[in-house]
Amino acid sequence: MVNGTIITVENLGKKYQIHHQRAERYTALRDVIATRVAAPLRALKSKLESRKQKAGNGSTSEISNSYFSLRNSTEEFWALRNVSFEVKQGEVLGIIGRNGAGKTTLLKILSRITDPTEGRVRIHGRVASLLEVGTGFHPELTGRENIFLNGAILGMSRAEIKKKFDEIVIFAESEKFLDTPVKRYSSGMYVRLAFAVAAHLEPEILVVDEVLAVGDAEFQKKCLDKMEDVSRGGRTVLFVSHNLAAVNALCDRAIVLKAGRNILDDTASTATEYYLGSFELDKKGSSQNDRQIVRGNGLAIHPPTVDLNKYGRGDLDLLLTFQVESDEPRTNIGFGLAVTTLTGIVVSKLSPIITNFIIQRMDGHVRIQIRVKEISRYLAGGHYVFDAWLSIPRVEILLYAERIGEFHLPPSDPFGVGAEFKQPENGLVPLRAMFETNTCVE
Repeated sequence: MVNGTIITVENLGKKYQIHHQRAERYTALRDVIATRVAAPLRALKSKLESRKQKAGNGSTSEISNSYFSLRNSTEEFWALRNVSFEVKQGEVLGIIGRNGAGKTTLLKILSRITDPTEGRVRIHGRVASLLEVGTGFHPELTGRENIFLNGAILGMSRAEIKKKFDEIVIFAESEKFLDTPVKRYSSGMYVRLAFAVAAHLEPEILVVDEVLAVGDAEFQKKCLDKMEDVSRGGRTVLFVSHNLAAVNALCDRAIVLKAGRNILDDTASTATEYYLGSFELDKKGSSQNDRQIVRGNGLAIHPPTVDLNKYGRGDLDLLLTFQVESDEPRTNIGFGLAVTTLTGIVVSKLSPIITNFIIQRMDGHVRIQIRVKEISRYLAGGHYVFDAWLSIPRVEILLYAERIGEFHLPPSDPFGVGAEFKQPENGLVPLRAMFETNTCVE
């Protein structure tokens, strides 16, 4: 191991062959009979077409052969290409990207489940992988037997496995089903036991894919806490998840994969913000000026204008100006607003039930202004998005406009020491706490 580096990935690539061929339909007995009956007619038709082609230029045959060759061709697909990075011992690395970006393929190569097409990987230490439900488990064996089987695969001695056995069972909450074949386990039970084995048998490297999403909220929290304990113990964790809040909370840094390539390697907060920003830009109408009017049920919500104005000694006011409309007269329509972070954490949900903001009469266009005084005193610097909706309070939502607007709040300096308070590393709320010391006299 050089300079504490436990994983080195150099110009890694994985290529698959995609075969295109004409699908063969299932043949039933009636199809066989019909084919035999129609055979003489087809033979006669074939002779007539052959004579026509000889008389013509043969273009029909060429087209047919060309079509056949296309349907039976082979295409190269690179799931990963030119991926390089290093991971230090004890580091927690997040791997994020859209479905099909190459995340699971990368983990399979690192777990030695599949070989790379090009490039190389150097790994120092044992790797425990949890890539999908059932990985490394034999369905006919019991939970107890699979614990020992997985331990043996990881290179653990029987004595080492026995030492950790009780901790694994307690963590997985599987005492009652320990001697039941795992093929009878629910997906949640399967994952609990698989994660417990992978995390407790002390591998140097723990590889975890999105499989934790199968578990319930309480178990997910247990898993995240356990991974944090694993990293504090000097072991390395590779974590793939679409839960970006979990990536930010758990990981030191993250890499962003796109179309099989590593397009960013930075801190977890920078990587997740970049990923979400690129996702927004790819969506039609993602920029503030190009967002679309949301319509439905004879109502419409226009994208708002957003103004951040300085207030007092540098704090900012947020002013949102909405325009809503109705194609017929309506009364007592509620207007609501929800502000969230890019990772989906709800900052505030201002429903008409809470605010009692009701549009007494809607007939055509109505302008709505929402002002938040000194917002920089209550929110950390960072990017925020918001939803808006029209409703009949306590009855139904008539129209919901998701991510209809956004704003970026500059970081504040709540203690006046020249240090920026921004999300996610500082949280969401800049509490203006008072610190003091008192001399204790014994």
